[in-house]
Amino acid sequence: MYLDHFSVQNYRNLKQIDTHFDPNVNIFIGKNAQGKTNLLEAVYFLALTRSHRTSSDKELIHFGDEFANVRGQVHKSQVVLDLRALITKKGKKVWINRVEQAKLSKYVGQLNAILFSPEDLDLIKGAPSLRRRFMDQEFGQINAEYLYFASKYRQVLIQKNNYLKQLAKGEAKDQIFLDVLSDQLAGIAAEVISRRFKFLKYLSHSASLAYQEISLAGEKLTLTYHPSVAGINADDSTESIYQKVLANYQKNKQAEIRKGTTLSGPHRDDLEFKLDGKNAHLYASQGQQRSIALSIKLAEISLVHHLSGEYPVLLLDDVMSELDHDRQSALLNYIHGKTQTFITTTDLEGISWEIIKQPKIYHIDSGKISLEKES
Repeated sequence: MYLDHFSVQNYRNLKQIDTHFDPNVNIFIGKNAQGKTNLLEAVYFLALTRSHRTSSDKELIHFGDEFANVRGQVHKSQVVLDLRALITKKGKKVWINRVEQAKLSKYVGQLNAILFSPEDLDLIKGAPSLRRRFMDQEFGQINAEYLYFASKYRQVLIQKNNYLKQLAKGEAKDQIFLDVLSDQLAGIAAEVISRRFKFLKYLSHSASLAYQEISLAGEKLTLTYHPSVAGINADDSTESIYQKVLANYQKNKQAEIRKGTTLSGPHRDDLEFKLDGKNAHLYASQGQQRSIALSIKLAEISLVHHLSGEYPVLLLDDVMSELDHDRQSALLNYIHGKTQTFITTTDLEGISWEIIKQPKIYHIDSGKISLEKES
């Protein structure tokens, strides 16, 4: 798949953009704070209806304006889609081929976008919340069922936690209602956990292969999912996971009431990266950690293609300068001829561009975009 016609209104500092992208490689050059990242963020938002930098959609609207609008024409092997996302201070709306979608889950997945930014290097060494967000964002856009259950889990979790706080303060007494919420949450949690196991199994295999290509080293990369409920494993059925989660809630019922929060579930799970069985968070060098992060992104490309038959759009936000020559070459060789790629950079120096054939080069200055004339 690739993104062709693309227009933006009032998105951060991008007041008005209307352009066509190359199906292969698009490079955006500009100094810092000129709008390069905002442009990639707008593409990402068109795909996932959310930003990778903020949870507040209102921040995306250009200061002084009432709305932001992002629109793009997506070409797939069998169909051409017109996608639109409108952000207002009251919320957001989305359209497919000019038909408004009542549910975001019906919209997300029409355009698959994989983003790789310097912050992704923190995926290995950062907090568990980063890895949970990674799973929810990436798996959510490739599988509508995962997106639905992850969203539903957050809703019921908030409801249960609010009721636990009421019980802790003595503002509520009915523990039977708590049992109902716990049962409902356990059922949804089981759906999320079983799908995480499924997708991570494939992701681990693909990432291991990509790591061997990138690092040219003998270490084996593996991904290990750690549910916060003890005793759950990859071979468990969804029903078995549900029973184990529910039993855990029942066991910790009084502790949860005292603390006013749900102590286990997908919102407390973690993902571990290992090299030859050793925790990469603790033992991997910075270079190894960057190779792992890059391998994960390449594995995501493979996973999207495996599930949908389409290669996703790849957004590389100022990461080329973070990679040495060998990793740059490995990345560019891997994506060449497969994915439509958007690359931001402050300049073209020191990057292995010789692998890319005739990229389309744009310049961004103060939120305005201009196409470099071919010589």
